Amino acid sequence: MRKTAFPVISAALIATSISFTSASAQEGEWQSIFNGENLDGWTIKFAGQDIGVNFRDTFRVEDGMMRVVYDNYVTFDDAYAHIFYKEKLSHYRLKFDYRFTGEQVPESEVWNVRNSGVMFHSQPPESMYFDQFFPASIENQLLGGLSDGKSRRTGNICTPGTDFQIHGIYFGKHCYRSSSKTYHGDQWVNAEIEVRGDEIIRHYINGELVFEYEKPRIIPGEEFSADFITDPLPLRDGYIALQAESHPIDFKNIMLMKLQ
Repeated sequence: MRKTAFPVISAALIATSISFTSASAQEGEWQSIFNGENLDGWTIKFAGQDIGVNFRDTFRVEDGMMRVVYDNYVTFDDAYAHIFYKEKLSHYRLKFDYRFTGEQVPESEVWNVRNSGVMFHSQPPESMYFDQFFPASIENQLLGGLSDGKSRRTGNICTPGTDFQIHGIYFGKHCYRSSSKTYHGDQWVNAEIEVRGDEIIRHYINGELVFEYEKPRIIPGEEFSADFITDPLPLRDGYIALQAESHPIDFKNIMLMKLQ
């Protein structure tokens, strides 16, 4: 997701919000939503392209992975894209493994190096306007370390066209840092999201709870929001979408568990 100064939520709120140490008890069975062979069940939408166009063969399936690959690019040229899972969802857990690989496309935004994400409670791809960069959604932002000795946390939250609460306080800046460790290089990282409508949402990295919040809303008048709403609306369901925004990334073991 786009550049951000990563505002800091108060230490008291963070300490309370990550007081849990494990996901809720199993309520269903894990099911794969990516077959490892093709992109059946998924829909691609690039900014500036018709729905369903896999521009420059960016999204590929290789060795059981869903890959975002840029070997057919000379420059990025704002080819922001998302690949959407077919089913609208409300209460569920999603887990997957990801890794950043190689180098970013030349002439991309510097803040997008080793930067991607998974959108959820997203608008459907059919409702996005032709050159829209990002769907209105909540984003579990994925960042990779830059091997420069600095912290670069992953499992953050970004809010294109949305906001959220922690203990009754709304947070409206674009992105907020999680409490995760920094993961350098091309290593695999496991991420999980627990989503219970608009009641509670939790981000996990390698099994550790790193962010917790509630009451997400879609906000009128925001850059990525639907233009037909006039008041904030509770964001209780929507679609899952994996990002492509200029740095190669692989996904595998994409699993879904529906909750009551």
